[in-house]
Order: sequence, then structure tokens, then C-alpha cells
Amino acid sequence: MASRHTNWRNLTLVASLGILIAVELFGVALASGWALAGLFELGPIVGYVLMALFSVIAAYALLNLMRRVMRIERLSEWN
Repeated sequence: MASRHTNWRNLTLVASLGILIAVELFGVALASGWALAGLFELGPIVGYVLMALFSVIAAYALLNLMRRVMRIERLSEWN
């Protein structure tokens, strides 16, 4: 009977990629909301709303990216 083994190298790569891309996406989302609110003098409440909106978009983009990566990378091997 075949057994399944985790490919730790690929799993580490995927986890590291997810962390790196998440930090970049959420950093850009928060900075963009803050910058647009400050540029157009919209106030702090609108700034927080923009940050939240851009963070939701960043989370959706990260989710789609990780789904595609998980589909392509082989995280387990059959022996």
C-alpha cells in the first residue's frame, strides 16, 4: 500500500512565499488608504475605511495566489 510523505522543502517554500507576499500586499493596502485619505483630506474615518477596503482586496488577491500555488506545487509525494 502506498503511503504519503510531506515534501518539506516545497511546503517551506510555499509558506515563505505566502508570508512575503502577504506582508507586501497588506503594507501597500494600508499605505495606499492612508496616503489617499491624506492627499484628498478625507479625514481619519474615511482613511480607515479605505485601508479596510484595500486590505480586503489584498486578502482576496493573496487567497487566489495561494490557491494557484497549491494547485501547482507538490506538497506531498506517494511512495
